[in-house]
Amino acid sequence: MPKNKREVDQTLTLIRGLPGSGKSTLAKRLAKATGATHLEADMFMVDREGFYEFDPTRLDMTHAKCKAACREALEDGKNAIVSNTFTRLWELQNYFDMAEELGIPLQIIECHGKFRSIHNVPDETLADMRDRWEQLPKKYR
Repeated sequence: MPKNKREVDQTLTLIRGLPGSGKSTLAKRLAKATGATHLEADMFMVDREGFYEFDPTRLDMTHAKCKAACREALEDGKNAIVSNTFTRLWELQNYFDMAEELGIPLQIIECHGKFRSIHNVPDETLADMRDRWEQLPKKYR
């Protein structure tokens, strides 16, 4: 039995996919339609003027901020949608654990579209990400 079983219907939705697969667009639309809190690590890579600036040295920090903001939203009784690449299962594990701990149902959506990446990710980086993609365990499909 989860420690903090929620009385209200809440969900944590994780959207995973390669850059340019449509995950941010889907997350924004779902959040708008449902009133859920939408989060992604890229939101924490914005400079003081509001411009996106990728910095690989900040990846751990941006993902930590994303997880903390997700937990805060869920603990405040809100639904949360997190869209990140999540190519490897360990990248999802903290969210799996969070949902279980809080007693919140988990929904996982995989995006496989082939659109232009808004962050201009190089082709070789996309190929590396595609090569390290891990399938979800059966219990999450």
